[in-house]
Amino acid sequence: MRKYTRKSNPWQLRIGERRALLLFGDFVMGLISLVIALVYWGSTVRFIAFDQEFLRTRVPFWFYFLPIIWLIFLIELYDIHRAGDWKRTVRSIAFAALIGLVLYAALYFYYVDPPTSLLPRRGVAAFILAVSVLTLLWRGIYIRIFTAPQFMRRVLLVGGGKTGEILLQIVNDLRPQPFFLAGIVDDDPQKNGIEIEGMKVIGTSEHLLEVIDEYRVSDIIVAISGEMRGSMFQALLDAQEHGVEISRMPVVYEELLDRVPIRLLEADWILRSFVDQARVNGFFELAKRMVDIAAGLVGSFINLLILPFIGIAIFIDDGLPIFYSQIRSGRGGQPYKIFKFRTMRRDAEADGRPQWAKEDDKRATRVGLLLRKTHIDEIPQFLNVLRGDMSLVGPRAERPELVEHFQKHVPFYRARHLVKPGITGWAQINYGYASTIDETITKLEYDLYYIKHRSLIMDMIIFLRTPSTILGLRGR
Repeated sequence: MRKYTRKSNPWQLRIGERRALLLFGDFVMGLISLVIALVYWGSTVRFIAFDQEFLRTRVPFWFYFLPIIWLIFLIELYDIHRAGDWKRTVRSIAFAALIGLVLYAALYFYYVDPPTSLLPRRGVAAFILAVSVLTLLWRGIYIRIFTAPQFMRRVLLVGGGKTGEILLQIVNDLRPQPFFLAGIVDDDPQKNGIEIEGMKVIGTSEHLLEVIDEYRVSDIIVAISGEMRGSMFQALLDAQEHGVEISRMPVVYEELLDRVPIRLLEADWILRSFVDQARVNGFFELAKRMVDIAAGLVGSFINLLILPFIGIAIFIDDGLPIFYSQIRSGRGGQPYKIFKFRTMRRDAEADGRPQWAKEDDKRATRVGLLLRKTHIDEIPQFLNVLRGDMSLVGPRAERPELVEHFQKHVPFYRARHLVKPGITGWAQINYGYASTIDETITKLEYDLYYIKHRSLIMDMIIFLRTPSTILGLRGR
C-alpha cells in the first residue's frame, strides 16, 4: 500500500480562521477609509494645512475609533454562512452604514449648535462612504475566492447511519456550503456503493488511506454513534498520523450551527461533557452580576421615560391594566414574578390554560402587536434584572406549566435552568420564539450552546446583535 502524506493547503481555511480573516480584512478596510476621510476632510478645510497640527487640533479623539465602531456595526456578518451570501452581505453593509448615519444625525441634532471640530460632517460622511465601498469590495473578493471548491476544506464522512444522515442534511441545507464533501466511508457491506442524502458510500476502513489520497481529503468527520470496529479505529489513527484532521460529528454540528445536537446525545452527556465544560469561575459570575446591575439601572430609567407614552397608548387601545405580571421559572426552576407591558387582550387565556405565542398572535391588541414585534414590552423586565431574578443575557424565561410539559417531550430541557433567564439570549437572536415541540428542541439547542460556551465576550456579542433583532421586527 502506497504511503500517503497529506500536503496542507494554507488557503483551505477552517471556520474560525475564516472568521478571523474577515475581521482582519474589515479592519484594514476601516483603517484605509479612516485615512481617506482624514485626507478629504483636511483638504476641504480652508486656510488650514493638512498636517500634524490639523490632526492634533481639528480631529476629535473618537474619530480615530471609527474602524472599530464599523466592526461592531458589522457584527452580524461574522456569521460564516451569512458572510458567504452576497445578497445578505450587501444588505448587512447597507444596514450598518444606515445605522451609522442615523446615530451621527441623532448626535448632530442633539446639539443645537454643534462645533465642527466635535462632529465633523465632511469627515464622517467621507468615512461612511469609503468604508461601505471598500468593505463591499473586500467581501466580494472573499466570497469569490473562499466559496470556490478549490479553496474549501475537503471532507470525508465516516459513518453513514442516523448521525451521518443528519450531518448530510445540515450540509445540504446550508448555502453556501461550508466545505466540499468527498463521500462516505462505512464498514457496513450493505451500504457499499449506495447514496445517502445524495452522497455516495465510496469505501470502507480497509481502503481509507487510498480514498483520502484519491480525493485529496483534508478532514474526516466521524459520525459513528454506536460501537466502532477496531479496524476503523486503527484506520482513523493512521489517517491522523498522515496529516488528516479528525473531528467528531457533535463538534462539527456546533461549529456549523452554533447549537448542540440534543437529538443525538446520550443520557450521560450532561455529566460527561456539559457540566464539566459549562463551569465558570467566580470572576465571571461577579462581573456578569455587575453588568446586570448597571443594565438594570439604565433599563429602569428608560422604562420611566417611556412609561407615560406606552401607558397612554395601551389605555386608549384596550384599557387597563398597563402592566402584566406572570409567574416564570428562574434559575434552578425557582418561580418568580415577571413584569411586562400588557400586549394581549384581557381575555387572552379565558380558560386558564397557558398557550404558546404565535406569529401575529390574534390575542394581541393593536398596540400590543407593535410592542411585541419591537420587544418594547420586555423593558419592564429590567426591574427583574435589578432584583436578581433575571440576567441581561440568558435563556428565555418560561411558565412553570410549560416547563413541566416540555420536560416530558424535550430531552435535557431542565438543563437550561442552570443559569438565570435573560431579557436577550443566544436563542432569541438566532431563532426567536418557538410554537411547536420541534421548534422548542431547536431553540433549546441554542440555549445549551450558550450555557456550555458562556463568557463575557459571548454576552457582549449577544447584546450587540440584539438591536438588529429589534430593528428587524422579528418579535411575536
